Amino acid sequence: MTRSFSAISAAVADELHAVMKRVDEHEVQGLLDRLLAAQRVVLVGVGREGLTARGFAMRLAHAGIDAHWVWDDTTPPVGDGDLVVAVSGSGRIPHIEAVMSNARDAGAATVVVTAAPDGVTAAAADARVFVPATAYLASGDLVKSIQPMGSLFEQSTFVLFDSLILMLMDERELNFSDLAARHRNIE
Repeated sequence: MTRSFSAISAAVADELHAVMKRVDEHEVQGLLDRLLAAQRVVLVGVGREGLTARGFAMRLAHAGIDAHWVWDDTTPPVGDGDLVVAVSGSGRIPHIEAVMSNARDAGAATVVVTAAPDGVTAAAADARVFVPATAYLASGDLVKSIQPMGSLFEQSTFVLFDSLILMLMDERELNFSDLAARHRNIE
């Protein structure tokens, strides 16, 4: 039997709501504080998780934060006063671990957004935000999903990041026009 779009989308929305209710407000506030204090922010992730990180880098730039995607050719070096934020649902992706290690060696602070708060990446980061959503290759006390692979984690991370932008806008008293003024104008 084929499920209707209405039924499936309602189930997905319920899953997202269940995850967001369990995200720790103090961990989110800690990430916001680090974003506001950083001289520069560099984001990293892979696959669909990476797309959420890249979208967050864009919105941070629109909000006036010096933000970059780690694998852009124009990404500058990091050091003291900078922040590297990784998205790693499983908490064990070797090249993300390498980026985070290199960031720490360069003097940057590190934060991981993860469904694996006890994973390798989270253990080595300065701080973490636990997103308790089903993620690809993650296990533990996570909100279960009807969706394949890591879709719920990826969607939840996108909602987390967009919520952080709204919090940042409140903190800096920014509005839509302030962000729109920093959007590229040559397309």
